[in-house]
Amino acid sequence: MTGNVKDATLQILTKIEDDVAAFRRSVEERLDRVEDINRKQRRDSAGMLVMMRASAGDFDERVYELEERLAVLEGAERSS
Repeated sequence: MTGNVKDATLQILTKIEDDVAAFRRSVEERLDRVEDINRKQRRDSAGMLVMMRASAGDFDERVYELEERLAVLEGAERSS
């Protein structure tokens, strides 16, 4: 009888060990996917930041040119 109990206990412990290993693999796979997504989002955010800075720089340049033209026109009005 004690042999059956020992065998059953060993089978139960083996099953628990297999379940824990499967759970650990599942968690590691999910964490890997989360890390991949996080890495992609950081790369995309950096790219968007570069594009926003370029757009803002272009806009600033246009506004500066417009201010210069306005200053020239105002100067021409004052001298006439």
